[in-house]
Amino acid sequence: MSERLPLFPLGTVLFPGLVLPLHIFEERYRQLVHELLDGPEPRRFGVIAIRKGRETGVEGVSSLYEVGCTATLRETEEHGDGRFDLVTVGTQRFRLEALDESRPYLQGDVEFLDEDDGDSAEAGRAASLVAAAFRDYLKALTERDLAQVSVPDLPDDPVLLSYLVAATMIIDLPDRQGLLAEPDSLSRLTAERAMLQRETTMLRTLTARPAPDLRYAPYNPN
Repeated sequence: MSERLPLFPLGTVLFPGLVLPLHIFEERYRQLVHELLDGPEPRRFGVIAIRKGRETGVEGVSSLYEVGCTATLRETEEHGDGRFDLVTVGTQRFRLEALDESRPYLQGDVEFLDEDDGDSAEAGRAASLVAAAFRDYLKALTERDLAQVSVPDLPDDPVLLSYLVAATMIIDLPDRQGLLAEPDSLSRLTAERAMLQRETTMLRTLTARPAPDLRYAPYNPN
């Protein structure tokens, strides 16, 4: 069964279990936040990456990717001029089935996607290999003086590890979106291991790479 969900198109990809801070200033999204706060918990909306278009402006969004992730409100700060600062946490992936443009902000009919390890034993082995490859990747960043990164405690859970690595790697949005859309953690980890090997090789042979996006971290309710 599908469910109607308010949508927040962004030029980035949100993954389950990871934190996404948002600054809300457009009137349509202020309305969305007010309606969420007036409604029952869980207060959530869909974050979905923009395939073509822009987050703001007259032309706006002309094309969205198919798979997104719900963002659940954890902290809300309203400013005197009506703007909001939000802390949200990715909770569940969804597939967009239809768009509704009848309100100031987009809504979508979505199908929620299950979280699946795939073959759980294989996923556990893949997680160990990806964790080692990810640490090697971060070491390569440090060796090139592109970042000082320390991730001493990677999650053991294959699903959460797959999302953390996907959110942190320096890759283009279509690659990141492809990882979100993988059917299970084993498939995602397998793809990530190949990407990490590719990126680590590039880091050790090239002298210029962009710094990683380290905004994301696993959510800790404490």
